[in-house]
Amino acid sequence: MKAGEKIMLTGNKAAAWGARMAQVEYVPAFPITPQTEIVETLAQWFADGTLQGKFTNMDSEHSMFMAAGAAAATGVRVFTASSSQGILHGMESLYTITGWRVPMVLVNVSRALATPITLEPDHNDVMSTRDCGLIQLHAETCQEVFDFILMGYRIAENPHVCLPVLVNLDGFYLSFTREPVLIPDKETIDKFLPSFKPVQPVFQASQPMARASAVFGGATYSYFKMQHNLAAYHAEKVFNDTASDFSKLFGRTYEPAEKFQMDDADFVFVMSNSFATKGKAAVLKLRRQGIKAGLLKIRLFRPFPEKFIAEALCGHERVAVIDQNLSPGMGGITYPEIVSSLYSYDNRPKKILSVIGGLGGKDIKEADFMSIIDHLKNSDPESPLYLFDEEDQNSFQRVQQIAHPVKEARLS
Repeated sequence: MKAGEKIMLTGNKAAAWGARMAQVEYVPAFPITPQTEIVETLAQWFADGTLQGKFTNMDSEHSMFMAAGAAAATGVRVFTASSSQGILHGMESLYTITGWRVPMVLVNVSRALATPITLEPDHNDVMSTRDCGLIQLHAETCQEVFDFILMGYRIAENPHVCLPVLVNLDGFYLSFTREPVLIPDKETIDKFLPSFKPVQPVFQASQPMARASAVFGGATYSYFKMQHNLAAYHAEKVFNDTASDFSKLFGRTYEPAEKFQMDDADFVFVMSNSFATKGKAAVLKLRRQGIKAGLLKIRLFRPFPEKFIAEALCGHERVAVIDQNLSPGMGGITYPEIVSSLYSYDNRPKKILSVIGGLGGKDIKEADFMSIIDHLKNSDPESPLYLFDEEDQNSFQRVQQIAHPVKEARLS
């Protein structure tokens, strides 16, 4: 590969290349579909000397995240990756290492959670981490995966943030999709992301507080949580500053959310990750039919860029928030955050529709976007609208017909 040359990479390989060009020094790993290709690639590079440092196979995601956080606290640039049930298995550790305020980057390759079992993506796994204190960047393309890992280290290692950054990409739709990715030369990357200069960790063995009982009173606990919250809020400014420097060096501009065909849009879809590509294609087709549609793609989910999103959506009549997740008893997870961000604006949209689609990797079809437009035009928003049509129902019934004789045979 020549410097500055585009190469065809899967989303997983793009993630591995991001870690490689960031010159990570330690990768604790545990395999899980559809993430395994990332750590397999990194393992090979450590084995053949391409990367200098240490790769360790751990016994679970729980120990993997703890090892990653402990190494980051010592001043080592750390990378790891997981997916789906692995994220849930390591959830206790994620709360712990974010509380330690250690800078590192981890990738989540989104996959729907059990039960039932599927290998295909939705976003309940990554949304389960939203309150543990990670900074979250969501990628639509393989190029964004690579870029966000470099940006993630700049954000995480900023002394005013000092928090782990999670980069999310969709399993299968992006993890195993090959796209052209531009890998910049090492000299330019080094200008953007110099060698890791460790910051003073929050908890140090030399401090009496760290050596004392781990059970603190409410005042001390509240202080640390308030500082954590302020650091997370500050990450939005650091993201914008980082994106500005990134644009100057690499020519690609990233805002907290991407506005697509938004200027005169009467109908706006709010989406994130790889299915936003489907949304953009639908917007262009609707435009050819004379329907003024647009799309807002969320990149920065934590901290939630409330002002940016509100200002982008205000002035548009009708908005549909398409969630690839489901909080049973509530609906889509992003929808109430969007509504909350718009609450104090007088020119907020007149209709905001919650849409649930893409669960378990189920396709969002062109007809679905037209159905959303019809709901926004003709009825008061019913929250939520489920993208589950007659074709989907027939598919489910075929599965029932296949399974039914087996069930009867077992009962006989």
